[in-house]
Amino acid sequence: MLRLRALLRHTRPSRNAPRLAGFVPHGLARDALARNGLVPDGLVPGGFVPDGLVPDDEVLLDAPDGRLSPVLAAAGRGEHGPAAALLAGTREAAEWEARDGYVRRLALFARSRGEWFEAWCAAAPDSPDVLLVGAQLAVDRDWASPARAELLRRAAPSVAAATAGGGGDPVPWRIALDHARGIRAGHAAFERLWVEAVRRAPHHYGCHVAALRYLAGACGSEGASRAECHRECFDFAERAAQDALPGSLVQALPVRAAHAYLTARRSGPAVPRERLDAAADRALALSAGYAPADPWPAEVRNLLVHVLVRLRRWEDALEQLRLIGPCATSFPWEREGEDPLARFLHVRAGVRLRVASGLPPGAGGPRPTRPRGARDPYPPGDRTGRSGPRDH
Repeated sequence: MLRLRALLRHTRPSRNAPRLAGFVPHGLARDALARNGLVPDGLVPGGFVPDGLVPDDEVLLDAPDGRLSPVLAAAGRGEHGPAAALLAGTREAAEWEARDGYVRRLALFARSRGEWFEAWCAAAPDSPDVLLVGAQLAVDRDWASPARAELLRRAAPSVAAATAGGGGDPVPWRIALDHARGIRAGHAAFERLWVEAVRRAPHHYGCHVAALRYLAGACGSEGASRAECHRECFDFAERAAQDALPGSLVQALPVRAAHAYLTARRSGPAVPRERLDAAADRALALSAGYAPADPWPAEVRNLLVHVLVRLRRWEDALEQLRLIGPCATSFPWEREGEDPLARFLHVRAGVRLRVASGLPPGAGGPRPTRPRGARDPYPPGDRTGRSGPRDH
């Protein structure tokens, strides 16, 4: 397994919530309350007690922000100009985190509606932005295949072109790190890419997530010590979070390590509960620094809810659901079912039910009835989630 010091020695540059009182028992949660005989005090006519959660029908999955939304609308009409302008702007302003997110979304859109991207490639084949979206698209295309390791080798020329033309941009190197993980590259090869990535942006969130996923991937490999592997994942994530600037999404890296641990198959405890709670607490502090319903930290907040539910920290989970507002994200819910939005809403209903029933932290208690075919969103920590196609 990749030794942590090989990654950590390149990541050490110097660094210069109230609880909810109410409940909205509508939809799944209201039906479950009725079935379980749990009607909270203070229920007003119409079945509404304010708890700050938006109605189910206002929750959107992976809603684009104000900059991306018109770009996707234009791409749907076959126009590539707005996409070119958006990515050029992020490159010139060195907005690497935003650029990373936009590249992922544009590549995803191009998979189903590719005319605009084909026209862009024809108009500017050597543009670093075209090369970047093309590399992401090439990696995405074969990621879900059972023959991923073999098929992804076809993407190597596209990834190499993006890194060669990327200059100081770390995003091509994040794609290269994902590609290396997908083809099961050796540790030395991965470390060479990692050095190039952090040389350009020492605290780039996407690159750190790619490195953490590479480390976590070894936890299930033959001959690996799963306990040691998970501890090394936490060591890497915690060190990176300590070095990151306040407000950086890298502060959420430990909760990603916690998620990897809680959703992995394992025979016994390897990470103490205190370390899991500390990872969640760090992510809670990060989330508190952003406005409610902000799409920027939405994926971190969704992931945090998933971890808090596993840890049975119901009131903390409900507070994060309030902060999420209408901004549900595919990750991590797509790992547990074919309909991530329905999955998110079902988990949300269960959390509300538990808080309304007055259960102490760590308690199980009543659950809403699952839709037919749905998996239990509150399994014990030693069960595993399904790896989804977007896990890169």
